[in-house]
Amino acid sequence: MSASINTGLGHGLRTRHLTMMGLGSAIGAGLFLGTGVGIRTAGPAVLIAYLITGIITVLIMRMLGEMVAARPSSGSFSDYAEQAFGRWAGFSVGWLYWFMMVMIMGAEMTGAAAIMASWFGVPAWIPALVSVVILAAVNLLSVRGFGEFEFWFAFIKVAVIIAFLVIGALLIFGGLPGHSFVGTQHFLGEHGFMPHGWSGVAAGLLAVAFAFGGIEMVTIAAAESEDPQRSITTAVNSVIWRIGIFYIGSVLVIAFLLPFDTLGGAQSAADSPYTLVLEQAQIPGVVGFMEIVIVVALLSAFNAQLYGSSRLCYSLAKRGDAPAIFARTGDNQVPTPALLLSVFFAFVSVGLQWWNPTGLLDFLLNAVGGCLVVIWVSIIASYLRLHPQLARNGEISGVQMWGYPWAAWGTLLSVAAIVALMLADAAARTQVYAVLVICGVILAIAFLTRRPATLNGTDHH
Repeated sequence: MSASINTGLGHGLRTRHLTMMGLGSAIGAGLFLGTGVGIRTAGPAVLIAYLITGIITVLIMRMLGEMVAARPSSGSFSDYAEQAFGRWAGFSVGWLYWFMMVMIMGAEMTGAAAIMASWFGVPAWIPALVSVVILAAVNLLSVRGFGEFEFWFAFIKVAVIIAFLVIGALLIFGGLPGHSFVGTQHFLGEHGFMPHGWSGVAAGLLAVAFAFGGIEMVTIAAAESEDPQRSITTAVNSVIWRIGIFYIGSVLVIAFLLPFDTLGGAQSAADSPYTLVLEQAQIPGVVGFMEIVIVVALLSAFNAQLYGSSRLCYSLAKRGDAPAIFARTGDNQVPTPALLLSVFFAFVSVGLQWWNPTGLLDFLLNAVGGCLVVIWVSIIASYLRLHPQLARNGEISGVQMWGYPWAAWGTLLSVAAIVALMLADAAARTQVYAVLVICGVILAIAFLTRRPATLNGTDHH
């Protein structure tokens, strides 16, 4: 397998772009606004839930990393599902992930536009339109331009979290003027480390189950890097432990400094646990600063999803699972028609958020959480099917999953346990039902559409 893979796309992404993209995709507004939900649910013991979720994510990324390093493809897990189980699987997984990204793009842009509209005193549609046009232009110019833009977007988020961890540690140990050692008054206070017992940890696991969702984006981008095999090896290995430190470190700081029962889902930057911690350090203008960080986080994630959805659509078209026009690339090796399709549906998704037809938006957004579970299961199943083939052909290089097949089966059981928790929880149960309906529709389309035999190939060759 050669270092440069002929996909028809460019090879402008560097390892630093991939690594930062992996970090940026998983560090969204959910980290800054949603962290309090899990902490309130489980108390400081939410750390156990993050650890379990982190381990599951590490193992899934390891399996995916092995397949990507062996056979880089802009279709990533969709392409591997097709190689393992046939056209119906690749079609279904690819379009399911595309649907998930489009819905998330709408939610992200709506959130960012609302904050920006409050800054400038204008209707929210104006910053939404300007932002989408700018990010579409960045993506249309070249993959290197996208990579550079996303690198600096993600860099800002990472820098803020590192600063937060340093300030938080100083507050905990009394290293700032006017502060003394906090001790374990909140961490092991009157309610203890596990105030709601193991049932609280189980509920917390449900609250944080999808916290690391987005890291898989890096494997879609790997096909456009200068050296896919080396880049994906470095990115997969470094992204996982860095995200672990950022998430678990942040939760540790918050759990030490804030009473768990005062936290919850933050509706604004002022309610964010990050803001509340930084206010203890008496940093001036912290609410406005966190608003900027949250907008950057939302726009960065939107940018990454615009990229990822266009590449997945391009890969599906190359395999005959989308209209042929979406397999075209311009002189700059960017799949322009596929990108414009994603931009169009991003506008549709944003419009849905504002129109908010009764029941429809809730149903579609509910499906998003369940989509990630389906993607995880497809990655594990594809790995179990393809690993013996990769080993037999001597294709495994750079990244290799541990303990075949037991570690993979253990991961699958863990994901099944999360689904069981979702089914036991009334609110989460609707996510399972919604994604089953969406999957049913996509599967029906897969079986109703038959690809021409001449297109029955994959785009990693």
